[in-house]
Amino acid sequence: MDFWSRRFTVVRASSSSDSLGSTAPIAPLQLESPVGQFLSQILMSHPHLVPAAAEQQLEQLQTDRDAEKQKEEPSASGTDLVLYRRIAEVKANERRKALEEILYALVVQRFMDANVSLIPTIIPDPSGRVDSWPSQDEKLQQLHSSEAYEMVQNHLALILGNRLGDSTSVAQISKIRVGQVYAASVMYGYFLKRVDQRFQLEKTMKILPHALDEEERNVQQVVGDEIRPTGGEASYQTPQSHPEVSSWSGGVSAGAFGNGIKASRLRTYVMSFDQETLQRYATIRSKEAVSIIEKHTEALFGRPEIVITPEGTIDSSKDESIKISFGGLKRLVLEAVTFGSFLWDVESYVDSRYHFVLN
Repeated sequence: MDFWSRRFTVVRASSSSDSLGSTAPIAPLQLESPVGQFLSQILMSHPHLVPAAAEQQLEQLQTDRDAEKQKEEPSASGTDLVLYRRIAEVKANERRKALEEILYALVVQRFMDANVSLIPTIIPDPSGRVDSWPSQDEKLQQLHSSEAYEMVQNHLALILGNRLGDSTSVAQISKIRVGQVYAASVMYGYFLKRVDQRFQLEKTMKILPHALDEEERNVQQVVGDEIRPTGGEASYQTPQSHPEVSSWSGGVSAGAFGNGIKASRLRTYVMSFDQETLQRYATIRSKEAVSIIEKHTEALFGRPEIVITPEGTIDSSKDESIKISFGGLKRLVLEAVTFGSFLWDVESYVDSRYHFVLN
């Protein structure tokens, strides 16, 4: 699915300058539906009340959907029937958009609760630098289990290679490629939280496979065989399976990928899955969550001009280059992984009340 097949309004979230005297943006994506705007106001004034407000909105959406199902289509055919179905379609689309924005507001609230500021819309300064945001790496690390963070470090090693410990050096990088890294990292965080949740449950219940208690001699070789970055140019896309299971959806550059994959219990656990289970865990369950990843990434990086040549390749002549430190790139990836982790949590929460997940 192409991130840029649709046009969205890309602006920063409304600031709280009117009520709180602050000009800092809350998130890069502006919520547009009445429900989304209502939740945005609560995010600015009383963020701790967002879960309760979201639950009330979900109850109302459920009531509206149930009422819609109970209506009978007009028995007459022709104009009345077409009009009825069109109205029903419009209302369903409105509910879907409201649902997406409830998901987004809940993800943003989770970051606010952790006292982590989301990176605003990326706009280069006069020198071309974009990473003026604070690192907050330690805060982001604490939002993951120790086993999951080992996997996050491996993910960072794939992207940064031997630059993982270099926070100050600055590189000039394709903006499209950085967007690909961000989107793929959101998907990776979603997958990681999903498998880690199952891992932690089985660990607590002491029913983990016995193989995890043995020496992990072959993990690095297995992982090396499974992960093959493609390094190809493409528009920002939402991967349909996480990048370290299937294929890497683009990267910073072909030479930026490292081989620093380390053995970990969680990685061994994941590698014990059969192919069907792995694919199921590596797929985002709802269309609404996929849409949120698309819109959030577009709000961060803008809408690039993608031109397909007659040969079927992508003309990158209009691709913008940005200057970013490796520390700034690490911050982007850590935020993206955490965004995906939170998205899994809030999608599960919303589904328990609205029952919208199909996969």
